[in-house]
Amino acid sequence: MKTIAILNGPNLDRLGKREPEVYGRTTLADLEAALRAEFSARGTLDFFQSNHEGAIIDRISAWADARISGLVINPGGLTHTSVALRDSLLGSGLTIVEVHISNVYRREDFRQRSLTAAASVGVITGLGIEGYFAAVRYLLSR
Repeated sequence: MKTIAILNGPNLDRLGKREPEVYGRTTLADLEAALRAEFSARGTLDFFQSNHEGAIIDRISAWADARISGLVINPGGLTHTSVALRDSLLGSGLTIVEVHISNVYRREDFRQRSLTAAASVGVITGLGIEGYFAAVRYLLSR
């Protein structure tokens, strides 16, 4: 059975509460439960969220060493700022899909540049939480 890791970066613990007009009303716990319900028969899902860049990088290294089947990442604001996260992703050897709940291309200019996208086989943006489902489906099908 495949293991797919789902990593959420800074402020995504605030889903459902923070800017619901942008990010929706689904909480992170709701999202995790829905993903488990959808995919538990097809693979194992391993979830992690942190507001701390170093903790995120440490978890990516652990998953790389464990040779998981794929990684879905929503790096949050680190998408646009973190060279260290980009380097961690590029060096991990993992198959990665980057997800953004909002359409970053309809938002502020600084959000339209992803430092982390180059480490990903694909980027899903603007589909709300459905982007996570599409990313997991893709990784399970590889």
